[in-house]
Amino acid sequence: QVQGALLELTLSLETLQAVKGHMLEAMAKGLSRQTHAQATVRMLPTYICSTPDGTEKGDFLVVELRQRHVRTLWVTLPGDGNQSPQLKERLFDMLEDITQGKGEALFDFIARCLCQFLEGVCPGEPQQRLPLGFVFPFSCRQTRLDQGELIAWSKGFHCSEVEGQDVVQLLQAAIDKQERYHVDVVALMNNTVGTMMSCSVEGMPCEVGLVIDMGTNSCFMAEGWHVETVEETSGRMCVNTEWGFFGDDGALSDVLTPYDQCVDQESAKPGEKRFEKLIGGLYLGEIVRHVLAKLAAERALFGGGSIPILGTKDMFKTQQVLEIIDDEAGLATARSTLQALGLAPSEQDCCHVQQVCRAVVTRAAGLCAAGLAAILSHMCQSRELKQLKANVGVDGAVYRGHARFGEILQRITKLLAPECLATLVPSADGGGRGAAVVTAVALRLAAQRREVDRLLAPLRLSPADLQRVQALMRREMELGLNQDTNAQSSVRMLPTYVRGTPDGTERGDFLALDLGGTNFRVLVVRVGQDGVHMASEIYAIPLAVMQGTGEALFDHIIDCIVDFQQKHGLTGQVLPLGFTFSFPCQQLGLDKAVLLSWTKGFSASGCVGKDVVQMLREAAQRKQHFGLDVVAVVNDTVGTMMSCGYDDPSCEIGLIVGTGTNACYMEEMQNVGTAEGDQGRMCINMEWGAFGDNGCLDDIFTDFDRLVDEKTINPGKQRFEKLISGMYLGEIVRYVLLALVEKHILFRGKPSPKLQTRDIFQTKFLSTIEIDGLALRQVRGVLHDLELDASFEDSVLVREVCQAVSLRAAQLCAAGLAAVVEKMRESRGLAQLAVTVGVDGTLYKMHPRFSQHLQQTLQDLAPNCTVTFLQSEDGSGKGAALVAAVHCRVAQAQGLP
Repeated sequence: QVQGALLELTLSLETLQAVKGHMLEAMAKGLSRQTHAQATVRMLPTYICSTPDGTEKGDFLVVELRQRHVRTLWVTLPGDGNQSPQLKERLFDMLEDITQGKGEALFDFIARCLCQFLEGVCPGEPQQRLPLGFVFPFSCRQTRLDQGELIAWSKGFHCSEVEGQDVVQLLQAAIDKQERYHVDVVALMNNTVGTMMSCSVEGMPCEVGLVIDMGTNSCFMAEGWHVETVEETSGRMCVNTEWGFFGDDGALSDVLTPYDQCVDQESAKPGEKRFEKLIGGLYLGEIVRHVLAKLAAERALFGGGSIPILGTKDMFKTQQVLEIIDDEAGLATARSTLQALGLAPSEQDCCHVQQVCRAVVTRAAGLCAAGLAAILSHMCQSRELKQLKANVGVDGAVYRGHARFGEILQRITKLLAPECLATLVPSADGGGRGAAVVTAVALRLAAQRREVDRLLAPLRLSPADLQRVQALMRREMELGLNQDTNAQSSVRMLPTYVRGTPDGTERGDFLALDLGGTNFRVLVVRVGQDGVHMASEIYAIPLAVMQGTGEALFDHIIDCIVDFQQKHGLTGQVLPLGFTFSFPCQQLGLDKAVLLSWTKGFSASGCVGKDVVQMLREAAQRKQHFGLDVVAVVNDTVGTMMSCGYDDPSCEIGLIVGTGTNACYMEEMQNVGTAEGDQGRMCINMEWGAFGDNGCLDDIFTDFDRLVDEKTINPGKQRFEKLISGMYLGEIVRYVLLALVEKHILFRGKPSPKLQTRDIFQTKFLSTIEIDGLALRQVRGVLHDLELDASFEDSVLVREVCQAVSLRAAQLCAAGLAAVVEKMRESRGLAQLAVTVGVDGTLYKMHPRFSQHLQQTLQDLAPNCTVTFLQSEDGSGKGAALVAAVHCRVAQAQGLP
């Protein structure tokens, strides 16, 4: 009979594994916005978004509401890693009529206790407002750290007019009513959260809290994007599981014994908190009592027969159970405990009682381990880790009452979650010191948030800012198109002499050259009824040629063309050629372009101020290559527009957002004062990267932008490009990060030599860091590669900086584009314009959010324009050939040679 009872209380590893699975399901239900209301495991957000970093410093008040007491504390944190806080405390007895009376009376009592305490620790009026952490050990629905509505009383409390009310507001009002001390209630928490926070010290963050006391509960730092019941998705947030309710839906039916059913039926709320009734100290003694009563009735204990004392509720205490399971003194404790109840136990009775107590405690520890294993496995999976190392802060009379409980908890957790390495850390006063740490962390984060917001504010543009940029771009465009005012504009508005976009009837074979970097491409492009087909070769341009003479550079280009023609069987053929020359040029005709300046590492002599097409023709003559027919020279932006125009005839804008940025569009000839003719349209190469070089964007430029600009090879030039393009965004981020380090907000104020290195933070890092759903572990990996020792909170902040910089770039790009489409719409006298933008560039294509932000902002700024974006496929090659093809089509239609 005794063995049968023990067997009922024994759980196999398979059963505990199933309990873990049920707990994981219940947690997922509680985290989901759709199923949260039906969940038994509530998974309540606490709005605690960081563990301590050890720098927390200052004086903090704590009020802890206990079952029969109000505990008040004054905690001084010295900022030494939270290792040696100083505590002053006082305990106030609370009469039962307060816990059963009006809510107002309860909070007035707490406020009076606080004032009496303060009179003892600081008789004079404190100079500053005192921050207070409120430990309120009941289920609350929090909407902020300093706001929480009581869901339901428990632990014998039944104060009226409190459930559904914000308990922080009730306490603050009661304190203010005293009119004696200036106290701000900064943080609301339960003792589980305090336990977790009290165990976090510098270099050893604790991310799980576990309390096994009269009741039981747990909390853990969850990935923010998993907590669907709050809007905030970045970073992490401590979630209060309220796991005592686990099993209220029947999930524990396979575990429950008749003894548990008896305990439940005799409880104040039958059917509620089934998990807690298997683990909590309020119930372990009761479970043991019911087992002993049944065994006595079956004559297996105490000589049999009815033993009235075993029918008395709460006669067997959990503390006695914990003492009885002790290996050495346990049997003697069992004997004295039973004798005190008026029983005359035999030696065997004492042994059986000890066995029953051990079975009840072992089961409780095993079930607790199943819940803990579920939390650890959830953390490991959500963080995409192969192995999780976590410190678990543990407190409560059951845990502290006997080392055996902790040993079982540790061993079974390891078996149930082998991928997790959990270290149990005994809590050092979660309700007092832990609450002070929560309050200190909240104030530290609030101060940091103010400083971060101040630093990032200049990067965050309002709708009015963007409308002003749009208006400035429009003004500069108008100035640039006017022959008389062109020199005053920072936007060059260069005519390209491209007079039309593809209409789909273009046919023939064309050569294309693409010169825009250290590699040079030659292509043959066949435009047929079945589309465009291309073949190409890439040729390197040696540094000596890039920085030698112009003659040597263009001779090298001709040599590459000859080699290409030989390889592709084109020797002797004269094909129309489109030349993509991606350097600033002033075009004087479709096949005439004067180089204004070299960029991208080129410095070939004797080229600036010369017609690049003429230099190419002269090189062909020197090399005696007479089969060259250059009909068009274009830049890559125009090529992008033409490439997309072949697939979409409504594509009349080209946009590049990559290492640099530029735009072109089809303008009405009557508006182009810098070229002859007023019929039809012409593509205008805006060269908008220089927008703002005349100072019109100075109020948009931040100190970070000025630092970047000063270190470039062309300070004061290409100002718009330096706000938008991939060559510069990483540098802007780097300077912001340096400022945050200097303010001791980032990387604990420790300067990184690597971060001092120019261009070390590449723009591709922004693209990686901002990928939706990218675990912050991977963000830390990116930063680790830069030799930056980033904490989790550092990673969140670095991501925020990247997002601010890239969002501004996309918005500014949209403001420029809004000026373009609105001008096109007005010039054409349309109420609504539908137009396609051909777009290219690594920033636009590779950054996870840039295109989305660009399109949304453009829609806001130009609501009368419907703009479609089409990504270019090889604008600099295919596009150049199509410019030549359109020219040949038009010439043929006009009967020109």
